[in-house]
Amino acid sequence: MSESSGNIEDPVKIELFRLVLKTRMTEDRIIALYRQGKIVGGVYTGRGVEATTVASALALEKKDYLFPIHRDLGAHLAKGQTILNILLQYLGKGNNLTKGKESGIHFSDRSLNIIGNISHLGAMIPVAVGVALSLKLQKQNSVALNFIGEGGSNIGDFHEGLNFAAVQQLPFVLIIENNQYAYSTPVEKEYRARYLSDRAKGYGIPGYHIDGTDAIKVYQTVKEAVERARSGKGPALIECKSFRMVGHSAHDDAFYVDKELRKKYEKKDPLIKLEKYLLKNNILDHDSVDRIRQEIAEKIEDATEKAIESPLPDPEWAYGAIYASNSDRMAYGD
Repeated sequence: MSESSGNIEDPVKIELFRLVLKTRMTEDRIIALYRQGKIVGGVYTGRGVEATTVASALALEKKDYLFPIHRDLGAHLAKGQTILNILLQYLGKGNNLTKGKESGIHFSDRSLNIIGNISHLGAMIPVAVGVALSLKLQKQNSVALNFIGEGGSNIGDFHEGLNFAAVQQLPFVLIIENNQYAYSTPVEKEYRARYLSDRAKGYGIPGYHIDGTDAIKVYQTVKEAVERARSGKGPALIECKSFRMVGHSAHDDAFYVDKELRKKYEKKDPLIKLEKYLLKNNILDHDSVDRIRQEIAEKIEDATEKAIESPLPDPEWAYGAIYASNSDRMAYGD
């Protein structure tokens, strides 16, 4: 763990552990439901990157905006999303946040300032930057935080969005989840730079390269960048180096992953690392860990029962909310 972790209060460290564990256990339940045939479609989990997603989102305030991507269940939970809403989405139920029109975590929740991702990864960066621009113009003192994978950082939207944010000195923070594989493409075939964070120099903004398996270090770094952006000093780029411990999706056995690299990162499992740190420093004891695990298990079980029992969407809704109504057009000044 980070040597400077002493400046983070113990309750925050415990909350980091609780959320990382909650993310891992919730995704385990989602995988189980998928294998039982109850979830149809893609399931993309963030096993191995939970420290990055949880800690980054926990560093935000309620008024800040979060732009997660498809593996960022931990960020959703850290921003206040419920396990029940997550499971309702995956099961395609009619009472979920998209009324059954979307699956997985491709959804927005404006009550939490979570803006859902676009499947074409990287395309959300200009959208997030646009929100950051509006926040600055409206003097809202809020920050927009966006995630992207190392593969998605190689498209034009990445450059255009980050360059505009830098020039306009916007309250924007971009997190690169470098999990070392863009589907089956390893990093050595993705880019030539030593660190993707070095790209920040070209935009004249701070760039950080950190251990993405260290939840405390991620929290510290993102918190610093968020508060810097909030104070009007502009955006930052943070590269969190971790490892995708599973395949691209639930149907992918990841045969292409380097076995030695997998062994190396299995020893750096962010959940195990954080638990060991808390036990070693007497912040938690084994009974406390067991109690937290049991509480989460009970919440997941309750949410699962409610989600499975929830109704499917009405067929008529397939034709609803496709086009803006007259009142919607008038509201937008059309």
